[in-house]
Amino acid sequence: MKILVTGGCGFIGSAFVRMALARGAEVVNLDKLTYAGNPANVADVAGNPGYAFVHGDIADPDAVAGAIAGCDVVVNFAAESHVDRSILDPREFIRTDVEGTATLLAAARDAGVARFVQVSTDEVYGSIHDGSFRETDPLRPSSPYSASKAGGDMQVLAWHHTYGMDAVITRGSNTFGPRQYPEKLIPLFVTNAFEGLELPVYGDGMQVRDWIFVDDHCAGIWTAMRDGVAGEVYNVGGGHELPNIAITRRVIELTGCDPALVRHVTDRPGHDRRYSLDTTKLRGLGWTPARSFDEALGETVGWYRDRRDWWEPIKSGEYRAYYEAQYGGR
Repeated sequence: MKILVTGGCGFIGSAFVRMALARGAEVVNLDKLTYAGNPANVADVAGNPGYAFVHGDIADPDAVAGAIAGCDVVVNFAAESHVDRSILDPREFIRTDVEGTATLLAAARDAGVARFVQVSTDEVYGSIHDGSFRETDPLRPSSPYSASKAGGDMQVLAWHHTYGMDAVITRGSNTFGPRQYPEKLIPLFVTNAFEGLELPVYGDGMQVRDWIFVDDHCAGIWTAMRDGVAGEVYNVGGGHELPNIAITRRVIELTGCDPALVRHVTDRPGHDRRYSLDTTKLRGLGWTPARSFDEALGETVGWYRDRRDWWEPIKSGEYRAYYEAQYGGR
């Protein structure tokens, strides 16, 4: 099997690239190399004879057509993915997450690929007070980011309905692990803790998220890719629901930083209160998360402790400008 992985230099995409190669697939990695696309994330597989890298944008038809040639499957990780950045400027999110997905779908149809996998997010469902979201629940995105991802999902389902494309969608919960760009909660707080910087907790910190380790998320995507039914959606959640303030306390314990670094700052506009996924459907295909939250978080913190060479260069330049724009006024 030859897989086109888009966004394969990103956090989850690079983990999937390693998994696919380990399971005997060939991989073509198409990545635009935006701020979160880091070639260092795939440096350990760059010499693998089954791996090829293509520098390109999923919204560029020519780049996509060249990368997709000869591929059997497309797994689309490429996305603008950070809610806070989407609030600052949503335009690039629409271009990549909606227009880019449509460009990929057209190329996949022209190339005759056997399956298209859209990697999406639980945020398209919006917030839920009680219970857990099922795949048949309506989409009520709350942020420009989740709205753009919902738009991409609708494109995929429309192409399946209209053109008969063999496509599945996965909707993952909050994912964490090594190599995650330090703008998301866990890597931001872990790296700030190691630097003695403030840990900016939004509002009261009681926003609840369902956490999943990156390798478990990738295994769920692989299962849906291999065994999922065309036209169906599969939730991929870890089943570890915790409020952000509890994550903050665990980071403090694991890093040994001063608890006085915690700062409650003005909450994010339109911040969803709780996400929760029902994963019965994917578990019915034989998938189940393998890692406990505490074990995986400990491993993740250890990785950032040992790999300052990876994250310290990132937290400068563009990152500093973003960080000041995001937190300076809070």
